[in-house]
Amino acid sequence: MFIFAVLSIAFYLLGSYRTIFIWPGLILQLAYLFSRGIQLSRLPLVGPHDTLFFLSASSVIFAVPIALKIRNRQRFLNSVTVLALFFIFLSLLYKPHNYPLPPVLKTFWFETHVAFSFFSYALFGIAAVIGILFLLNKEEKIEILQYKAILVGYFLFSAAMVFGGIWAYYAWGTYWLWTPKELWTVILWLFYSLYLHARLRQWWTGRPSVILGIIGFVIVMFTYLGVSLFMKSSHTF
Repeated sequence: MFIFAVLSIAFYLLGSYRTIFIWPGLILQLAYLFSRGIQLSRLPLVGPHDTLFFLSASSVIFAVPIALKIRNRQRFLNSVTVLALFFIFLSLLYKPHNYPLPPVLKTFWFETHVAFSFFSYALFGIAAVIGILFLLNKEEKIEILQYKAILVGYFLFSAAMVFGGIWAYYAWGTYWLWTPKELWTVILWLFYSLYLHARLRQWWTGRPSVILGIIGFVIVMFTYLGVSLFMKSSHTF
């Protein structure tokens, strides 16, 4: 199975020369996740190794339809591929979680909570890529794509928070535990709420909102990895 991960890296690297190589890279990523799912008899969404790999694949999946709306499609896909490769290489630093899940995690609410969280993270990452391209190339038309990516990501993230609260209630008898991960999740949600409200004001459109979108992804990465590294939390992702 590990060979799928290695080959997907190789194809993504080749994708910087020809876009067509990105597709077999994505297929191999999905094959790796599928094979791990079969092996574990569950969604491979526990621990940094699996979630980083899932985040990488999700980033490429969401980038495909967005790329159709961008004039310089090759540059956009190359940038997203770099982000996907970063997540893959980072995932290889962690040991796969191959142990049976505790009963508290064997629920629809947990799997939906995690999957929706990382779908939203992928969209926030793509929005940051679009923002960087906007600042470099001054393509005003792509700013609206950043907004749309964040808007969809915001709805998915909001749904993930609801599902997470339901899961927490079934697991611990409360919707809220005041853990660092939960607090930073709320901070992240409030930040993107601020972005969406600010962008309704004309003077926030363009460069100011683009910069907010990039900053948002920095908060995403700290919420995802930074909290687990520097703070005690019940979350393993």
